[in-house]
Amino acid sequence: MTVTQQDEPVRFGADVLPERPLGRSIMRGLLNQCPACGSGKLFRAYLKPVDTCAACGEEIFHHRSDDLPPYLVIMVLGHVLLGGFMMTDLIFPASDWIHLAIWAPLGVITALATIQPIKGGVIGLQWALRMHGFGGESDEPESFGPTTTP
Repeated sequence: MTVTQQDEPVRFGADVLPERPLGRSIMRGLLNQCPACGSGKLFRAYLKPVDTCAACGEEIFHHRSDDLPPYLVIMVLGHVLLGGFMMTDLIFPASDWIHLAIWAPLGVITALATIQPIKGGVIGLQWALRMHGFGGESDEPESFGPTTTP
């Protein structure tokens, strides 16, 4: 009895979908580029994505990044700023007002600088995983049972 391995997994019941590499899509989003082609701009304003890519025509308007980008910014920035504050306080003890004057503006500036790339990365993640309409199907919930209208 011999066992053979196949190079590609067997797929049943659906058309073969084009590959969307996860890492490449997220990286393109982080660079504020279209996750599909990598050449079009992802944002038309600070945090407003374009409706469709000018280069390849990929529809981006139906993304739902919602609260994930701010949550990621808060998590990453909170850990980095807290670690930086604690290390500087060990080396250079200063009054609370001096730390407030240093770390509060640094936190605000860093948060504003990182929110757009992180939102682009989340859009790239959603595109690669075919979430929220990026897979071609409707994102509307299915209705079960008969519906009655008054």
